Amino acid sequence: MALPHLGEKPQHMANTDHYRFSDTHEWFNQQGNVITVGLSKFAVDELTDITYVEMKPVGTAIKPGSSVGEVESVKTTSEIYSAISGTVCEINQDVVKDPSLLNSDPYDKGWLIRIKTDDTAPLQNLMDNATYQRKHPVG
Repeated sequence: MALPHLGEKPQHMANTDHYRFSDTHEWFNQQGNVITVGLSKFAVDELTDITYVEMKPVGTAIKPGSSVGEVESVKTTSEIYSAISGTVCEINQDVVKDPSLLNSDPYDKGWLIRIKTDDTAPLQNLMDNATYQRKHPVG
C-alpha cells in the first residue's frame, strides 16, 4: 500500500463533514437515534501512542457530560465524555483489543462506543466539522 503524500488524506478516511465535535475533542456521528462516539485526530495526535481503551459496558445509562470510558497513552490517561444522554448499545471491541486502531484511523475503524438516545438535540450545541478544524488544525 502506498503512503499518502504529505497533506493528503488517506483514501479510506471517513468523511467527517457531518460529524459534531465537543470542546473535549470527542466526535459524534448521528445515524438515526444511535450516536457513534470517538476521539478526534487532533486529540489522538496530542495523546500520541494510545495503548489501552476501556469503555462503559453495554446497557450503561449515560448522562450528558458523563464519562463513557477512558483511553491511556504513553503520556496520560484521558476520560471520554458524552454530550448526550442515552444507553450504551455497542462498544468497538476491535479498538479494545487493538488500541493502535485509534492512532491510525480515529474516524472510522477507531470509533469507541455507540449510544442509543431519545434526544439528539444536544448535538446541535456542538461544533460542526469546519469550526472544529479551524480551532484545532491537524498538522
